Amino acid sequence: MGTTAARIVVKVQPNATKGEVVRFVDDVLYVKVIAPPVRGKANTELIKLLSKELGVDKSSIRIEKGLTSRKKLVLIEGVSQAYCC
Repeated sequence: MGTTAARIVVKVQPNATKGEVVRFVDDVLYVKVIAPPVRGKANTELIKLLSKELGVDKSSIRIEKGLTSRKKLVLIEGVSQAYCC
């Protein structure tokens, strides 16, 4: 059996008062993180938040595109597209 993975587009709002998954609309996951977009802090917090919400290890989540953008393509290993979103 092969490894399952999901790729999702994530739109991140940094500097939020609360870290949370807001909604999933038109194949885009909207997420708020408390960290500022400085030196990868918001990306690190995004991975931590997604890990907790999806029940996968942080090492299973990788930002493939958009490291310095609010819109990111995220690969999540160990889940299927249907389970994820």
